[in-house]
Amino acid sequence: MARLGLPHLQRRWKWPKVLIALMVIELAGTVPALALFGIASPNLYRTKLWGIGSDNGFNSSPLQVLYAYANYRPIPKIPFVWSQSLTDFNVAVSVLSMFVLLVKSAMFILHIWYPILSTLANLPIVVLWAVSVYGQMGPDHSDPKHPSNIAWYLTKSCSYARPSGNYGYCLQAKGSFAVAVVMLTIFFFNLLLGIWSLIPTASQRAASKIGIDDMQTKHSPLSDNSDREWEMKRVLPTTNATPAQPYTPRTLAFNTLDRQLPLRAGEEGKSRWR
Repeated sequence: MARLGLPHLQRRWKWPKVLIALMVIELAGTVPALALFGIASPNLYRTKLWGIGSDNGFNSSPLQVLYAYANYRPIPKIPFVWSQSLTDFNVAVSVLSMFVLLVKSAMFILHIWYPILSTLANLPIVVLWAVSVYGQMGPDHSDPKHPSNIAWYLTKSCSYARPSGNYGYCLQAKGSFAVAVVMLTIFFFNLLLGIWSLIPTASQRAASKIGIDDMQTKHSPLSDNSDREWEMKRVLPTTNATPAQPYTPRTLAFNTLDRQLPLRAGEEGKSRWR
């Protein structure tokens, strides 16, 4: 990786205490999300709030589908903010968030929840919660006479829902949107923490470079051959008749302990046999 100039990705968290705090906050947000979106499924108050907005001229009417059927007209597209798809989507994202929280908590305890895994897991969930927040906000442009950029229950008071007895449902819709925003923020900070932990510091880069250089030097073929050549060296013979004693670094060490040098030992051996 060093030869290619690629960054050395880290496997340790820079701020593990911050990660633990985010897990606790994530748990505190995931449980209400599951409760609120589960209660709202499949259609507890969505159509009711849609009708309240239509009665006050804030958005389109939920009766437009019936009018289309009665007059044999093309069925208009239901805005995403008032559709069943958004309700099911919110429930699915909440369940997925709880599953990811349980998995990463177990992996963090086992010390295998690495920043790269966190980044890959949090990125799609951030996108999903962003879609959820956008869907709950609106817009509703299906009726050109009553366009709406943001759902009325987010920009206006819930007092409009009091005469019909849906005041509590309006507050629940506001709370669901707030929980979705909190979950989006939590996973976004998780994503940033994972990316930040992947980037090595200057000291980590230096230590990684030293380790790679040591590995390359250790496994270099030149270093291996040089040791072998040194061990196989022989001293040139002093005379044509009697060859000198071959020696290696080990032989030199033993002769040094005996206070003998290789050449001197060879000369003494020759003088004894003369």
